[in-house]
Amino acid sequence: MALPGTVLFAGLIGVPVVLMFAFSFTNWNGLSGEREFNGLSNYAEAFRDPTLLHAYIVSIVIAVAGVVLLDVAGLALAVAVAGPSRANFVYRTVLFYPFILSAVAVGFLWSALLSYGGAANVLLHAFGFAPLQFLGTPTLALASVTLVSVWQLLGFSVVVMVAGLQSVPAELLDAARVDGASRFGTFRHVTLPLIMPTITFNSVIVLVFLLRSYDIVVALTAGGPAGATETVAFKIINDAFSQGQLGYGSAQSVLLIALTALVAFGSIALRRRDRAAGGAR
Repeated sequence: MALPGTVLFAGLIGVPVVLMFAFSFTNWNGLSGEREFNGLSNYAEAFRDPTLLHAYIVSIVIAVAGVVLLDVAGLALAVAVAGPSRANFVYRTVLFYPFILSAVAVGFLWSALLSYGGAANVLLHAFGFAPLQFLGTPTLALASVTLVSVWQLLGFSVVVMVAGLQSVPAELLDAARVDGASRFGTFRHVTLPLIMPTITFNSVIVLVFLLRSYDIVVALTAGGPAGATETVAFKIINDAFSQGQLGYGSAQSVLLIALTALVAFGSIALRRRDRAAGGAR
């Protein structure tokens, strides 16, 4: 029964990853038949490349800010719509809808809204404020990419958090109320500790999504202005295909995969250690 899934995984994931790793040791441009082995030259170039370092800084800023916003906003909205009512089901559906949209479509949609003559500046003008270059100023462009990414992923975080909230035993909540705990006290001392694994799961998943941000960047800012929103994924694809450096782009991809795996497994390990320490106490 597992054989078809294994074959599918190997064909769609395993083989491309192995080929990417092999290409990272060559100077292949992606078009010619010549693939000259150049050892670790691509990796050495990656560690010397200042534009790659800048792309990592941009990606980390987007990822860290996005994870914090998604954990906080996702949990807050989940608390508001976690009830079993039909209205809450509708709210959860509406919140989840942006997550299933194409990231390119989301980028183009918000590009129109945030352009100089878009709805955002029309609204600012209506309240007496001067228009802003949301996509033309480095700081605002980076903030825009982050917030649009958060907007698309928010529904996913809400659904994950709702699942965590619904897994909390009702008996514990009732016992806390009987003991005189306030609603906030019950949430802080009972609910929050019990859903920390859910928050960790959400953080790791959205972190992986945000570290590989590409589609929204392409559609929203195309990496501009002046490279202010050029993420690692954007640089990898640009170098590999637009610049004809597929070998170098493959090396950058290997480094990004390694970093993402390190961060993800590190976060999980830290959470397990905290849980073990809490159990020991």
